[in-house]
Amino acid sequence: MSLPRLPLNGLRAFEATARLGSMSAAAAELGVTHGAVSRHIKALEVQFGLLLLQRLPRAVSTTTEGAQLAIGLADAFGQMHLAVSRVQPGPLTLSCSATIMMYWLIPRLESFKQANPDVELRLNISHGDIDFIRDGISVAIRTSMYRPPSTAVTKNLMTEDIGPVCHPDYAARFAHATPDDLVRARILSTATRPGAWAEWTGTIGRPDIVVVPHESYGHFYLLIQAAACGLGLALTPRLLVESEIDAGHLAAPFGFVPGPHRLELWYADHLRARPGLRRLVLWLESEMKRSEASGDWCGSACVSSKAGLNRVARF
Repeated sequence: MSLPRLPLNGLRAFEATARLGSMSAAAAELGVTHGAVSRHIKALEVQFGLLLLQRLPRAVSTTTEGAQLAIGLADAFGQMHLAVSRVQPGPLTLSCSATIMMYWLIPRLESFKQANPDVELRLNISHGDIDFIRDGISVAIRTSMYRPPSTAVTKNLMTEDIGPVCHPDYAARFAHATPDDLVRARILSTATRPGAWAEWTGTIGRPDIVVVPHESYGHFYLLIQAAACGLGLALTPRLLVESEIDAGHLAAPFGFVPGPHRLELWYADHLRARPGLRRLVLWLESEMKRSEASGDWCGSACVSSKAGLNRVARF
């Protein structure tokens, strides 16, 4: 007795919709129209003779039967992706935040490519939770604020040192200052780490200091650029600004201290036997150790001006 043909397009459309909670989001992920997703799911419901989704004004939710189907399909599609990746592995994909990629990874990447010309590497910009199979990620750099997926092998890279940075001329106004003097500064923050200033004051033993940001930026790279242009004092991880400090574009008037988070390396367990992945992981660990070893910072040593830079903001 032959098995009935599975409506794979319809099942795929339903799984994506159930997972994302939106037909529009599912259509965007699958590269089809909203109408196509809707028709596929309607056809499934007609075939099964029951409702799989509850249509809400701006979203959808699964019925009891739909939820059961969605769980099984998520596992099935995951196994299919895993089987394909093992047979046809393709290039390695390294995922990290845009700021780490801009300020830390890309300036170092040529050394890896020269040493490993046979390793095809793609870059993926993201900073939150991932699914190695669904998202096609091989290796990810993440902070310990996020939990790795159950299929990840994790390695601790380094403790994240944090501290305020600003334009060197702006920093000169903080000569012999203490954290209490932050009331004189224009405070900058980022939407991706809204609690950064509170984490820093807690780390330095001064949780009584309430730092209220005057301006917030969507990403760290915008925050760093704003600080380099003299717009105020920004709280950042040292890893993201060490090259800017070395170049004289930024200064760290209060130095850096170990923060509450770590940088971690996650990689997909099903790819651990690939020689290219092992080389990439070892290279990332080595480069992170170099960055950590260069982190013997102190406040006075970081306050330096660069001739010709006169972009100064008032407190």
